[in-house]
Amino acid sequence: MEFVQPPPTSRAPSDWFTGDVWWDVVVAGREPSRLRANLVRFAPGARTHWHRHALGQTLHVVSGTALVGTRDGTVLEARPGETVSCPPDEEHWHGAAPDRFMEHLALWEATADGSPETTWAEPVTEQQYAAPRTRRP
Repeated sequence: MEFVQPPPTSRAPSDWFTGDVWWDVVVAGREPSRLRANLVRFAPGARTHWHRHALGQTLHVVSGTALVGTRDGTVLEARPGETVSCPPDEEHWHGAAPDRFMEHLALWEATADGSPETTWAEPVTEQQYAAPRTRRP
């Protein structure tokens, strides 16, 4: 057993995010583990670009109001303590509501064969971000 020395908090790259986003890497598993976990902090209105994860992604909301959108136009609203599961290869985005900071744990796995774990696409438009929200599916 050991304490893991985490890298410093870093700003999320603007080619994957819109707005002010910071993250802490909680774990980047070493073989045989493929676990990935980041604590991500979004300023009001900040969000990811469209993306998908080869093995899916789980988002656990720690604080604020999270918005999670899918290509069919659904925008789920999740609150602290709630967890949203995104299936493998489903294109989605997630971020903060326009009036609150939001913090979530993002959990996913690396692929066994070394292929990309995450595929990034274009930014979410203002219209997509502002779509009506669904409190629960």
